[in-house]
Amino acid sequence: MSESLRVGLVGAGAIGVQHLEALSTLDDVKVVSIAGKQASQVEELATRYGIGHVCSDLSEMLPLREIEAVILCTPTPLHVDQGVQCLESGKHVLIEIPLADSLTGAEAVVQSQRRTGLVAMCGHTRRFNSGHRWLHERINRGAFVLRQLDVQTHFLRRNNTNAQGRTRDWADHLLWHHAAHTVDLFEYQTGERVYVAHALQGPVHPKLGVALDMSIQMRTRSAALCTLSLSFNNQGPYGSTFRYIGDGETYVARYDSLVDGFGAKIELSDHLLGGIAAQDQEFVAAIRQMREPNASIASVLPCYRLLHELELQLI
Repeated sequence: MSESLRVGLVGAGAIGVQHLEALSTLDDVKVVSIAGKQASQVEELATRYGIGHVCSDLSEMLPLREIEAVILCTPTPLHVDQGVQCLESGKHVLIEIPLADSLTGAEAVVQSQRRTGLVAMCGHTRRFNSGHRWLHERINRGAFVLRQLDVQTHFLRRNNTNAQGRTRDWADHLLWHHAAHTVDLFEYQTGERVYVAHALQGPVHPKLGVALDMSIQMRTRSAALCTLSLSFNNQGPYGSTFRYIGDGETYVARYDSLVDGFGAKIELSDHLLGGIAAQDQEFVAAIRQMREPNASIASVLPCYRLLHELELQLI
């Protein structure tokens, strides 16, 4: 393995740019190739981040022997096939969330990882956001007992556009993408599997083919609760807000910020990286040490099993 881990990144959209920015802050990794469909956009990013090789597709990147790992920031329907291609080509892989849009697909990637023995990780970024990490440590040492996690995941996506407002040819999904963040985080923070779960959805959009509103309730055996509201109809601030309610303490996390129940800022340690950077750092460290990473595809598979069970309730 080279002195700097040599990485290829596929997907030059909003999340791809976030990864490029995060990777530029890490000392022991170098992006040597970037792939994307929009040539001018890919060229601009290559120039901005000093990337020597550009191409339009993963198939052009995988033959490059210098690449040791690939980060996939591509449309959800491509994740399974591309993740397996990376592993079968001998490349470690980080797949942006969701791992798949079906349980069968998620299991196929896990099987490929077990067969190859390579590092495979999924971008369950909430495990790595600063506020969630701070709370995870408090929960683990018994300083905070989570009684209820109240989550709002709200966007305005009534048209088939991405986070940058560009038209796309696939539809995002509240259950398989956005609910995956919370389902995994709830089990990660409680250290328990969800015991009871219920899901309801609003009407399916006639053009997008997906519901634009959804509600999910979850309970663990110790009676910790999670209530999740999801919407693509919301006019207002976009994104996810997590209210952690405990025994007399309440915290509200939003990406890498954390406040108490009254809105007073919680001062976090200066050494805590932001979510994407911490996630990418874990991916690189796991490859260096040839160990299973936090948010390995095997460790997040229970999330996709539960999403499958919830999907069956929506039919």
